[in-house]
Amino acid sequence: MICRGTKGKSVPRQRTGGDDMADASVKGFFEGLPEKLSAKPAVLAGLDCVYQFRVSESAYNVTLKEGKATVAQGEAASPHCTVTMAEGDFLDMVAGKLNGQMAFLTGKLKVAGDMGLALKLGSFLG
Repeated sequence: MICRGTKGKSVPRQRTGGDDMADASVKGFFEGLPEKLSAKPAVLAGLDCVYQFRVSESAYNVTLKEGKATVAQGEAASPHCTVTMAEGDFLDMVAGKLNGQMAFLTGKLKVAGDMGLALKLGSFLG
């Protein structure tokens, strides 16, 4: 949002408190994921699974089937692999600032379900 400065110049409005910018980034990541993955058909080849992501208070599920990815907000009925992370750690990981394996080893990334699928996360999250 743009606000008018003291001399009529446009200046970016500063957000104060809250995590609304981070929420938008997590939401934006998941909204853009299907398009990002459609550009990498080799990554999706042979996958038929559901990933559940719990990022702080948000939940998203990603279904990979027949070379396509669909994303929905909320909990999946029966995910094959569930990933749980704090929002800041998730954003760092998808930005390439946090290595997924290190995040797992240090407890910043928790995985439940199919560990083989968890190992494939790096090929499409980063």
